[in-house]
Amino acid sequence: MTAAPLRIGNASGFYGDRFDAVREMLTDGPLDILTGDYLAELTMLILGRSRLKDPARGYATTFLQQLEEGLGLAHERGVKIVANAGGLNPAALAGAVAELARKVGVPVRVAHVEGDSLPVPDGFLTANAYLGGHGIAACLRAGADVVVTGRVTDAALVTGPAAAHFGWGPDDHDALAGAVVAGHVLECGTQATGGNYSFFRGHDIRRPGFPLAEIHPDGSSVITKHDGTGGFVDVGTVTAQLLYETGGARYAGPDVTARLDTVRLTQDGPDRVRISGVGGEAPPPTLKVGLTRLGGWRNEVVFVLTGLDIEAKAQLVQDQFAQTLARSRTGSPDEVRWELARTDRADADTEETAAALLRLVVRDQDPEAVGRVVSGAAIELALGSYPGFHVTAPPGKGAPYGVFEARYVPAEDVEHVAVGPDGRRERVTPPVRTKALEEVDEPDLPEPLPAGLTQLTPLGRIAGARSGDKGGDANIGIWVRTDDAWRWLAHELTVERFQELLPETAELTVVRHVLPNLRALNFVVHGLLGDGVAAQARFDPQAKAVGEWLRSRHLPIPVTLLETTDAPEAHA
Repeated sequence: MTAAPLRIGNASGFYGDRFDAVREMLTDGPLDILTGDYLAELTMLILGRSRLKDPARGYATTFLQQLEEGLGLAHERGVKIVANAGGLNPAALAGAVAELARKVGVPVRVAHVEGDSLPVPDGFLTANAYLGGHGIAACLRAGADVVVTGRVTDAALVTGPAAAHFGWGPDDHDALAGAVVAGHVLECGTQATGGNYSFFRGHDIRRPGFPLAEIHPDGSSVITKHDGTGGFVDVGTVTAQLLYETGGARYAGPDVTARLDTVRLTQDGPDRVRISGVGGEAPPPTLKVGLTRLGGWRNEVVFVLTGLDIEAKAQLVQDQFAQTLARSRTGSPDEVRWELARTDRADADTEETAAALLRLVVRDQDPEAVGRVVSGAAIELALGSYPGFHVTAPPGKGAPYGVFEARYVPAEDVEHVAVGPDGRRERVTPPVRTKALEEVDEPDLPEPLPAGLTQLTPLGRIAGARSGDKGGDANIGIWVRTDDAWRWLAHELTVERFQELLPETAELTVVRHVLPNLRALNFVVHGLLGDGVAAQARFDPQAKAVGEWLRSRHLPIPVTLLETTDAPEAHA
């Protein structure tokens, strides 16, 4: 008899995601496990600052509010809850959940995972190792109904319950790798069900349902959603999420290294995508450690330039600002950055569409250098600068910004501990078999598409994209949906071509990874985001829209591909 799959749903992709998702996932269809991902690099900094104000906090308080109703619903339906909402203080959150359970009269057993918090180096605010799923598995085996963790990998929220349910051990690499891939698809919530999707036209994604995975004993899975919920699941939505915030073919984690170049996706019916064939390898001997610190102080002013002479107006205000800052007591800030966004149109029929935006960002270690000096200079220009002077918002006094750094430590140096519902502590030993991470050999490319007529048109006519951040780096995954389109893309979109299309990347290191099974290329741009999202170095600090920028660039695309495209909704 074939064992029934384990149904694992997701109800949160970040701290602040749709509040009602916990209730919806528990009431809209059957589940065995409900997960919630609340942590990100920026979130750890936010929680770190919260903990400075109140050492008893440092966790995602929204999760507790969701459980006021969710605990009873989960208990009635026999659903276990696993979430990393513990942040910097999983023990405190576990205690708060247990107290909430007593208050609402729901008999649940609460466990937590700790050990990710490491000694914080001088000058930093937080230091947390990325743990795997075996601590979660130990908590579930000990009888927990609710498991809260600190900094675990996003995929651990799926690998832990699957390992506990199917009895996988540390050496079940293929099964664990399959669960990692499923976990990566689920981790960002509705990004797997049509949210943030390139080919969204023609689909109703006004309120997409959250995704779930049916995990099988061999680690294969089907990604789907509850019947009747919004959005959709197809090979494209799953491909997009698979490429999100990944790099090469080896996707390393503390439990296993999953081979993304082995993943096979097949449509398994309406709103059902099967993931199979995932190969796994022993994990690296080290764990990633995320560190956050306050990097300094920043301020921002956005000037609105309207109508004629946009370039001259921009130059005038920049010259005036430079003179004012040079005369100030603190002098010019360490970093002064101007960006002119030409959002204006000629002969516009509304004032807003006649306007361009000039953005000033300043940074310095001294808060005074970016505070009243900058805001005062902006205000003083109000009656003596370019015609039509105004700004989008009153200048502020400046604010601190954060920096994320990644380091690596031997796995055996981190004390990964599962604290059961009865308080018993179980040390989770790191995997005995490990393998240092190496790049895979470049796969063979398909035969090039024969030469023929081309049309200069946006790349997005035939290709989808998904982009995101990892510290200061950005990844841009781009894929196509037919073999012929893949034959063209694999040869056309080289690193050099990529840098031509996205000039901001021209002076940076760009690495291309080829994933033939997904008909996809994954580009990693090192340093595009400076010190990471918390530093807000770019207009788009998390590189969320870089993929869509790439899709909007024009290329000579073979007419045969445009004639046969099955995505008319993607046309520019």
